[in-house]
Amino acid sequence: MPDFRSHCPTPADAANAAEITLQADESHHLVVVNRARRGAPVVAFDGHGREWMCELVRDSKNAAVLKVISARQAAPLPCRITLAQALPKGPAMDAIVRKATEIGAARIVPLESERTQVHLDPGRGDKKADKWHTAALEAAKQCGNPWLPEILPVQNATAFMRASADAGYDLCLIASLHDGARSLKTVLAAYRDTHGGGLPKNVLWLIGPEGDFSPAEMRAAADSGIVPVTLGPLVLRCETAATCALGILSYELQNA
Repeated sequence: MPDFRSHCPTPADAANAAEITLQADESHHLVVVNRARRGAPVVAFDGHGREWMCELVRDSKNAAVLKVISARQAAPLPCRITLAQALPKGPAMDAIVRKATEIGAARIVPLESERTQVHLDPGRGDKKADKWHTAALEAAKQCGNPWLPEILPVQNATAFMRASADAGYDLCLIASLHDGARSLKTVLAAYRDTHGGGLPKNVLWLIGPEGDFSPAEMRAAADSGIVPVTLGPLVLRCETAATCALGILSYELQNA
């Protein structure tokens, strides 16, 4: 795989595009930050699975031009995972978005819960969303993921839980430290038993903030059919919990 990857919106004539001109920020990143020079191989991707194998033919820091050699549409991942993450303090959400992109999450939903200590007004929320998109883009370039996760606006945790039953998920999970939480293997085995041996293709996993979801939110989850799952006996930081949850779920669904 070439050392250089650049994001670009799909060209108007994607099937027959001969050249791709990168936007200014991507041109700067490719030419100034990564120091790519004319003749360098570059993979351009649109974040929706489309990739172009290219050669850099104009190393302009404002409008780099790539000559298209070939194109391909990547196969979708075998499972669609949505991470609903209660907002943590500090820069932890940026790290969670990066790790979720590397693992292959299809969607990320930031949540405000009762114990969330970060509350965003609309203007600040827009800035955070832009920052999270940048974090996802950086991670996709680094790991070679041609699919960028959809990052939704911040939503109320309880309202999101209640709406999940009608959102088309095959299985809804919530990381839990409470008694009665089951292992993921046990939950997936039960799913197979009731679905002819098949595995879920569209899964939601909710991760709480520092201090976990409140008892009222856990009751709302249970009332909405969301299954509590243990991530082990230790109390994990929320960014560790998100990475662990996504990693084991992705592994189980892709390696059954």
